[in-house]
Amino acid sequence: MLLLEIDGMKCGGCVRAVEQKLLAQAGVREASVNLISRTAWLELDPQLTDQELLPALQEAVASLGFTASPRDQQATPGTLRERRQQQGWWQQWRQLVVALGLLVVSGLGHLALMGQLPPSPVSQGLAAQGFHALVATLALAFPGRPILVRGAVGALRGLPSMDTLVGLGVFSAYLASWVGFLWPQGGWPCFFNEPVMLLGFVLLGRFLEERARYRTGRALEQLAALQPDTALLVLGEGLPRPVRVGGLRPGDRVRLLPGDRVPVDGVVLEGCSAVDGSALTGEPLPIQAEPGTELAAGSLNLEAQLDLEVRRSGSESAIARIIQLVERAQARKAPIQGLADRIAGRFTLLVLGLALATFLFWWLWGADQWPAVLAIDHPGHGRHGDHGVFGIGATTAFGLGLQLAIAVLVVACPCALGLATPTAIAVGIGRGARAGVLFRGGDAMETAADLRTVIFDKTGTLTLGRPLVTAVHPAPGVSEERLLQVAASLEAGSRHPLAHALLQEAEARGLALLPVEASRAEAGAGVEARLAGHQARVGRPTWLGIEDAALPPEQEGATWLAVTLDGELLGVVAAADQPREDAASTLAALRSEGVQLGVLSGDREGAVRSLGVALGLKPSELAWSLTPEQKLEWLGSARVGGAEPLPRPLAMVGDGINDAPALAAADLGIAVGTGTQIAQDTADLVVLGDRLEGVLRARAIARRTMAKVRQNLAWAFGYNLVVLPIAAGVLLPGFGVLLTPPLAALLMAMSSITVVVNALLLQDGPHRLATRS
Repeated sequence: MLLLEIDGMKCGGCVRAVEQKLLAQAGVREASVNLISRTAWLELDPQLTDQELLPALQEAVASLGFTASPRDQQATPGTLRERRQQQGWWQQWRQLVVALGLLVVSGLGHLALMGQLPPSPVSQGLAAQGFHALVATLALAFPGRPILVRGAVGALRGLPSMDTLVGLGVFSAYLASWVGFLWPQGGWPCFFNEPVMLLGFVLLGRFLEERARYRTGRALEQLAALQPDTALLVLGEGLPRPVRVGGLRPGDRVRLLPGDRVPVDGVVLEGCSAVDGSALTGEPLPIQAEPGTELAAGSLNLEAQLDLEVRRSGSESAIARIIQLVERAQARKAPIQGLADRIAGRFTLLVLGLALATFLFWWLWGADQWPAVLAIDHPGHGRHGDHGVFGIGATTAFGLGLQLAIAVLVVACPCALGLATPTAIAVGIGRGARAGVLFRGGDAMETAADLRTVIFDKTGTLTLGRPLVTAVHPAPGVSEERLLQVAASLEAGSRHPLAHALLQEAEARGLALLPVEASRAEAGAGVEARLAGHQARVGRPTWLGIEDAALPPEQEGATWLAVTLDGELLGVVAAADQPREDAASTLAALRSEGVQLGVLSGDREGAVRSLGVALGLKPSELAWSLTPEQKLEWLGSARVGGAEPLPRPLAMVGDGINDAPALAAADLGIAVGTGTQIAQDTADLVVLGDRLEGVLRARAIARRTMAKVRQNLAWAFGYNLVVLPIAAGVLLPGFGVLLTPPLAALLMAMSSITVVVNALLLQDGPHRLATRS
């Protein structure tokens, strides 16, 4: 995969042109271009390297008048933040100053022309046609030149864009004004102020649009801010020295003071403290960090000093990987966005045709049919060489047709259409990242919003993935504490999951471990050792010679461990994998939304059925003893326990290596963040933390984002349906309503800003996306 930064795109037509050009290049399998982030996400032939294809790709993009450069995936989050903060600010402010200057000069010229300024040499100069011709020439030669050049290049290559429409409108008004200025007896209109005002509004609109668009990247900025720029490097016995995070390497030792954020992924060597990881996972409760605990970059140290050993450098840390994932996700578009881009690309050609038809209609027929639309005797205007103001008061049929054609060209620029989808998706993906939900792209978000079936893995997904003590049955005369103390002491040196369950239960009860001697483990059976002069054993009841009849009633899905001392039974302990705390509530919430549920598990039937009962699942929604290949078959047939196929789209939620094929095969693969890296790399959606409520958060964010997309598209299409007829002069004969080119430019800019601001409401609106316990 390759991520390119594309500079110069302004509308959906540009996006479509770049996308088609990239797809036409050899070695490119898939291309997705995003207008908001101005990036192109490419899937390349694996037999070819990025370095081999990059020159051809850059040359192809350059042929359209844009520039392409590879994004540095090794850049640290700090570098990313600095680059984004500095990117183009001077150019944007200069653009704003020029736009306001043009508007002021044109406004003063208008007032002088209409006799609204006191008589003076200055007002006479402002009213002179030569002065306005000079201002218009300077406006087109400097701030307007990039628009004219890009528009001409696109038109010559058969790929007209927003710049083509604006450039054609501006230049035609400018050229017609020169004809009227140099040949007044021809009766052509002269309105140099129109291209000046039009450019002013276009540049002002683009500045406001850029300012609004910049806020769509705030999620990345907030994520990058979680990683500090410096860290305290411990060197020998001396004092820690501050160093840049980018200079840390695996194996280095860093010191973390209370209130510091973890600079890189590392493991605790010394110290104990509470650490808040909510900024990354969305989990409200801090974890207790102690020697051996792995901490992710961006976590906040709350209480005491910690010494960490660096596991991964800054560019490979968890926060850096999340930022890269979000960047790539924002470059991948949703299917609905591809449709909008295709329409925007063709829409430009339709607008050119409508503008030509408008011009010919009013020039050759409309003005004769309704002569009242011509303001020949409008105050302040003469018949020859007059200087029209804002396009009002056209004195000739040719002038009226030209003004209306320019208004059509400008008002219909497909900016709002091109921005409608990518802006909302970019904000939604960023909102999800801050909530601990990582979408792989707009396609994943669109699928998540429309989910009708969710299939879960069992172990590690619906359950904790590790056994816990569920029952303690001591023999007569033996206390529960004594039984657990002996069992945990014997298992202290074991790495078996059941040993961990016993040790965790003993620690929870505050039981001290007893010293053991001559410990010996027998694989698949248990452990025996000398304990205070006695021979003690813990393990499977059958290994200890205990009959099933001597055991308590069987707990479905539980494993029994028996404990003996000098051959006498001290009691038995049951351990079982437990459902996640929020599993039942998550499944109930999904079912209440009309989503069908299912479980595909490789575990035995009894454990799966027991879990189904605990979580309120129907027997027909359960499948057990499945291999990874069989899980794929189930997903392919879209059936779990019933005969009827499950409705699509279908999501698979898993956490382990064996879930990776199923995650890839589902319409939407969802990986629980506590799972393996392979599962996370395969999934379309990653839920950080260890709570399934993240699935609900993801679905809520996706649905609200797609609602914004539909609102934006409705506005973009509705805007054009309303303003295009007005710009073409439909209301001019009956109501005298005329949409002038400068006003058309203002409306065009406002339409683009409207869809961007509406999308930004996703991150600034009410936080009703999901509840947390």
